Amino acid sequence: MEMKNAELVLNTDGSIYHLKLNPGDVAETILLVGDPGRAKMISEYFDTIEFSGQNREINTFTGTYKGTRLTVLSTGMGPDNVEIVVSELDALFNIDFKTRKAKEDKTSLNLIRIGTSGALQADIPVIKSYVVSEYALGLDGLAYFYEDGPNVILSDMTDSFINTMKWDERLPRPYAIKGSEFLLEKLAKSWRRGITLTAPGFYAPQGRELRLKVHDKTIIDRAQKFEYNGYKVTNFEMETSALYSLSAMLGHEALTVCDIIANRVTDDFNPNYKESMRNLIQQMLDRVVEL
Repeated sequence: MEMKNAELVLNTDGSIYHLKLNPGDVAETILLVGDPGRAKMISEYFDTIEFSGQNREINTFTGTYKGTRLTVLSTGMGPDNVEIVVSELDALFNIDFKTRKAKEDKTSLNLIRIGTSGALQADIPVIKSYVVSEYALGLDGLAYFYEDGPNVILSDMTDSFINTMKWDERLPRPYAIKGSEFLLEKLAKSWRRGITLTAPGFYAPQGRELRLKVHDKTIIDRAQKFEYNGYKVTNFEMETSALYSLSAMLGHEALTVCDIIANRVTDDFNPNYKESMRNLIQQMLDRVVEL
């Protein structure tokens, strides 16, 4: 079926609308970061750079590291941004822009998010502390907007979380989803694994108050007690559930590893987290070349 002009949106130069990229500009293994500046920082580790581009908050660099072709791309913050990025990355590989039809032979991408996060367990330190998202629990509701959403979520885990939390029906229905088994086996190694809560915002959805009062002040206390398959809720961030659900529906491998820079239980914060992030980036790059 041919995709409509207002659905597959292309720029006048033929590039995909938000990313402003053309097929061939990105590698099949893509490191995703929220911060555009972090994308530039990671690109400085590359041995060669063949392409760089920028549009809005999206910085893209494609090159090689130890002989492996890689792309690093910034998504900006939030599940809405991740939905745009993952959908358009998929389109670059799996839609023919000339015929506006999906290709018969699909390409599966490795989408690896390197992020920062706040811990929700008191025993997680904030100095060179890295957590792999074995599971994501989305509080954003994104998966339910897709026909295939219910087919990829973990219904037992979802129901267990909703029941344990006594979830307010006025809020978006949570959904649980697992990261890529392939990438977990290849990349997780010695890092701690856990359940990541993905919030649709930084303040009230994560229990923070400035001038506006939070509807539910107990979400952290209740969430840190939730357990599934021996895993506890380890951290809060704003991207992983969107990344995992879209990747599962589209047939891509996805994994998030976060540098823990704050602990919401102990109120610790690492002001020198950039050094810790550089250490994580170096370790990830060295693991990715073994895929």
